[in-house]
Amino acid sequence: METATLFDNTEVAFALKNDSQLERAYFLFKMISYEPMVRIGTAATNFAIKAKLPVEGLIRSTVFDHFCGGVNEEDCLPVIDKMFTKGVSAVLDYSVEGKAEESTFDEARDKILKIIKFADKKEAMPIVVFKPTAFGRFYLYQKQGEGSNLNLDEQNEWGRVLERFDSVCALAKEKDVEVLIDGEESWMQDIADDLCESLMRKYNTESTIVYNTLQTYRWDRLAYLEELHERGKTDNFRVGFKIVRGAYMEKERKRAEEKGYKSPICKNKQATDDNFNACMTYILHNLNEISLFIGTHNEDSCYLAMKMMADMGIKKTDNNVWFGQLYGMSDHISFNLAEEGYNVAKYVPFGPVRDVMPYLIRRAEENTSVAGQTSRELNLLKQEKERRKL
Repeated sequence: METATLFDNTEVAFALKNDSQLERAYFLFKMISYEPMVRIGTAATNFAIKAKLPVEGLIRSTVFDHFCGGVNEEDCLPVIDKMFTKGVSAVLDYSVEGKAEESTFDEARDKILKIIKFADKKEAMPIVVFKPTAFGRFYLYQKQGEGSNLNLDEQNEWGRVLERFDSVCALAKEKDVEVLIDGEESWMQDIADDLCESLMRKYNTESTIVYNTLQTYRWDRLAYLEELHERGKTDNFRVGFKIVRGAYMEKERKRAEEKGYKSPICKNKQATDDNFNACMTYILHNLNEISLFIGTHNEDSCYLAMKMMADMGIKKTDNNVWFGQLYGMSDHISFNLAEEGYNVAKYVPFGPVRDVMPYLIRRAEENTSVAGQTSRELNLLKQEKERRKL
């Protein structure tokens, strides 16, 4: 197929959706396209959950089932197996957010260890993912990153954070499952970067197991990538990066303004796009030492990656290059790339309905703010509905 129109193929994009699932997707994106509707829906959902109203069934059958794989790992199996029939792998993402007790950090670590064991037996699950704050308090990362002295309790607490990271990466190396460590806010990211680097030094000696995340809406990320690459070459370890545009822009700008430091965010969307493509280009030119997971819903960046891979003779199946999108979104990218033979994985969020709601609400809000994203989804769904009628 002509590359520039690859992502217009709706027959491939929605092959796994039956007519009623197609209708539901159309209905959901239609709702998400109205910003006031998202605000009202968010407020109503939050209220219903806090008031313990019996809304889980309704949420489950609409927005949850569209954007999530299930309430636990086993529940996700049909989704994982179905996607893999079309060559799309799954990255199970335990999307329970905002809990900050030691017991929940241990629970999150146990959950990831379980997913690694689960993945070990399933070819469809070559990668796992977690956020640094799933394993420790945000405040603790921030305090460490600022170089403030930790008291004795905090030192012990930090030791437990390190142990959680290490136990996950050790098992991942043993089972040959790759680990993506998500990016977070810049004022805790420096220490997370240091932690990821120490794990790369330990576990990325023969192949890439540990991947950090570059949020390329930060203008300093290409320089950081180049510096880490140099250290990797000097000290003999492979570097792994998932590249994304980023998720905390409003928060980042607001804090920089309040505290009077230069905003870490690129000046506009174009600068972010250029930075993303520059980081991607740098890594593709250095695949001997760096592995790449391209996390994007941007069609132009995907086309650019495909062109570069072709020009440079990089095989579509080279395990050092993966494309990734979120479950329930951009099927026209994921399934068409997989159809062409590229390595593609969908992030599949899962967890108890109530606990995953903050994640789902963020998704809806992000969709309303990304210009063109929702209208593109709607146009493609409409096109497929019309194609099926014919």
